[in-house]
Amino acid sequence: MKILLICNYRPGVGGISGQVELLQRHLREEGHTADIFSTKGSALWRLGLFYRLRKVAKEYDVLHVHCCSDWGFLPAIVGVTVGRRLRRRIVLTYHGGGGERFFAKHARLVKHFLTRTDTNIVLSGFLGTLFDKYHLPYTVIPNIIDFDDSQFRLRESLQPHFICTRSHEVLYNIPCILRAFGTVQATHPEATLTLIGDGSEHKALKALSAQLGLHNTTFIGRINNREIFKYLNQADILLSTPEIDNMPVSLLEAMNVGLLVISTKVGGVPYMINDGVTGLLVDSDDSARLADLMCWSIENPTDAKAIILNARQEITKYRWEHIKDQLYQSYGLPA
Repeated sequence: MKILLICNYRPGVGGISGQVELLQRHLREEGHTADIFSTKGSALWRLGLFYRLRKVAKEYDVLHVHCCSDWGFLPAIVGVTVGRRLRRRIVLTYHGGGGERFFAKHARLVKHFLTRTDTNIVLSGFLGTLFDKYHLPYTVIPNIIDFDDSQFRLRESLQPHFICTRSHEVLYNIPCILRAFGTVQATHPEATLTLIGDGSEHKALKALSAQLGLHNTTFIGRINNREIFKYLNQADILLSTPEIDNMPVSLLEAMNVGLLVISTKVGGVPYMINDGVTGLLVDSDDSARLADLMCWSIENPTDAKAIILNARQEITKYRWEHIKDQLYQSYGLPA
């Protein structure tokens, strides 16, 4: 089968693009033709988007659109329109952590395009409840994680080595982590914090770190997603404090290598993490409670180790071999 993957694609950055790269590789390994069509570009370039996609898409059997909210919905508009005109099978995966706001603001737009697909895929029950609210058909198929058992390292006791791999944008609320880390350093001066990523808040975050008098804090900047495991393996605890989220692959990557995950319990995260069993959850923007959990993780090695092992077992359900049958069914292929 020939499958065209359509999204706002950028190579090597993780997120939706990273998932599309993984999907492309697995499909090719199983003998299918799988190519990526990116809708990302300048406003002038996008003027010819429908024509470009139609010219390419006529060679494929299935158009698999990956979209999210706001401008991230553009692949849905273009992909569904072209797919309908060409009478191709249309599969759409909606990734948007900000879906509730976007659906409420653009309900007619969303319904128009999401009722004209052959299959809609959501990544967890969190977005499933949103699709139910708007009476949209869907099936739940989670993100894919590639497991490399050689990357896993069981930490017998956790050192105060923290890492955050979220983009430096307002919605990821990195200041919450910086404030919590300042509290932790008061009792654990040897603690370290590594921040991977870049974004519109990057300079402001550096300034806040200096203002808080933090030390042992390293801003790495943007890296290629293939390098992420090198940095994860140097840490013991992953911190993630977004205000909204859906199904962040960064949490699964951390569990895969043996980190304890502490995250805000927003959006789809509670569908991924069982609080106190496979990770630790905290209310949004509660830096005091986050600091408490960071200290608890260091001071309770036996309990922390048990959570890490539970998480390692839990994430096996995100393996390709556990997901592909559902995906093939959405493509109209036999399992």
